[in-house]
Amino acid sequence: MANIKSAKKRILVNQKRADRNKAIRSKTKTAIKKVYAAIDAGDKAAAAEALRLATVELDKAGTKGVYHKNMTARKVSRLAKAVNGME
Repeated sequence: MANIKSAKKRILVNQKRADRNKAIRSKTKTAIKKVYAAIDAGDKAAAAEALRLATVELDKAGTKGVYHKNMTARKVSRLAKAVNGME
């Protein structure tokens, strides 16, 4: 454990940020999995709704700096392409 006050605070702040980032990453991954699950099931309406929710989660993660904005844009684009490519 650190002895200096600023180092102790830094440890606490880093842990809080790591926990927040982990929660956001988990939510985002779950939303993406739901889109692919709907695509695999062949349900276009459910896939479109899941895509909408996944896009929101990805945009939030990109805004908060959890993911790079280009990475979120790429993921959204690939998900949309997959949903639009359904029969």
